[in-house]
Amino acid sequence: MSINDTSSTKTKSSMIHPHTYIHPNAKLATNVKVDPFSVIHQNVEVGQGTWIGSNVTIMEGARIGKNCHIFPGAVISAIPQDLKFDGENTTVEIGDNTTIREFVTVHRGTKDRWKTKVGKNCMILAYSHIAHDCIIGDNCILSNNSQVAGHVVIGDWVILGGMCAIHQFVKVGHHVFIAGGSLVGKDIPPYIKAGRLPLSYAGVNSIGLKRRGFTVDKINHILDIYRVIYNKGMNTSQALEHLEEEFPATDERDEIVTFIRESGRGIIKRYSKNNMDEDYAD
Repeated sequence: MSINDTSSTKTKSSMIHPHTYIHPNAKLATNVKVDPFSVIHQNVEVGQGTWIGSNVTIMEGARIGKNCHIFPGAVISAIPQDLKFDGENTTVEIGDNTTIREFVTVHRGTKDRWKTKVGKNCMILAYSHIAHDCIIGDNCILSNNSQVAGHVVIGDWVILGGMCAIHQFVKVGHHVFIAGGSLVGKDIPPYIKAGRLPLSYAGVNSIGLKRRGFTVDKINHILDIYRVIYNKGMNTSQALEHLEEEFPATDERDEIVTFIRESGRGIIKRYSKNNMDEDYAD
């Protein structure tokens, strides 16, 4: 197969291998590099400096930012694995400077959100899957074999260990670290670590926060908030009322309280052998 003979592709021919197919309506910046045997469908946009490796398939509706790296075997913007999908005109958005490793799949949205979005400066590692209508924040790392079901929202600076599986409609707050092999069925509030089986609160992500410039005082403030939520023997409603009445209003307190109040699936608990059956009932 060869490049379509259009004026827009002739200027890029030195960076696009001749054994590549690009639809005439696809829009590639002038310095995009495409390796052999890749296929780029119609209604696709690729930003400056992006590299597309061999045997990549970029399907209709993809919007790929600048300076991205897409490794061999990846499939971007295939239609969703959702029986409710009815051919609506939806997209996948990949932010600038994001790396998509081998055999990653990212499916486009449905009429729920009309898009699937991966933020800037992310690393999506080999064999991971991001389903329809997911929103992934900036600076996230999804380690190998991460499986993210539909409608999931993941905040900025989140790290998933390898082989995590996230249930549909789950929300994960900013700066969360999730241990490898975790089954995520409940929402995970911001700034914490989650691990064990069933998935449980494992402390504040203090190392990650330090690396991102949080002061010791701010980290201790977050620790104090989570001591109320998880260590004081209160139920969730009591803990939130206590935080609003007794703690000073800060961005971190308000973010945590708002996240928990708006949680649709409920938040993960402190580890207890007694909550195993309850957490996996759904």
